[in-house]
Amino acid sequence: MEKRISTMENTCDFASVRPIMLDLPYPSVKVREKNLAYANLLSFDYCGAVSEMSAITQYINNENRLSCEKCPIAKTILGIAMAEMIHLQKLGEMIVLLGGNISFTAKMNNGKQRMWTPKYLTLPDNAEQILRVSIESEEAAILQYKKHMQMIRDPYINAVLERIIRDEEYHIMILQVLMKDL
Repeated sequence: MEKRISTMENTCDFASVRPIMLDLPYPSVKVREKNLAYANLLSFDYCGAVSEMSAITQYINNENRLSCEKCPIAKTILGIAMAEMIHLQKLGEMIVLLGGNISFTAKMNNGKQRMWTPKYLTLPDNAEQILRVSIESEEAAILQYKKHMQMIRDPYINAVLERIIRDEEYHIMILQVLMKDL
């Protein structure tokens, strides 16, 4: 009796995926002066509950779960994750320039630290929920960036944060279009 082995293959090709972001330059990454309070504030954007680290991890997980069934959505989500990686890199540069340290902990000014954890993620069950949660996450990031911009009195940092916000708004628009197409 001949034994048959069944195989499954993901035919979704990600080779052409590029970061999904506005076609606008980013301001130079620089700071007026070292400021540990600003570095600590940006550490929440870097790796807090609402952060680029959380967004990247959530998008990559969702892309993996969608790639076999909803390839176009998976490719879009991967492209958004790639843009979030660029945001993470910019934030990391600013934290270091401000005199901070990249350690995957969000640092409070009272000295307490909160290590990034996957518990911050929401892992929905289907494409519609994935898109809804993604939109909500982008909206939360925008609100947090705006709040931080009000607290930071450095025009160089705020210019980079404003540019990141523009990408996040663009991501919301793209995710809303995907929701309508479901």
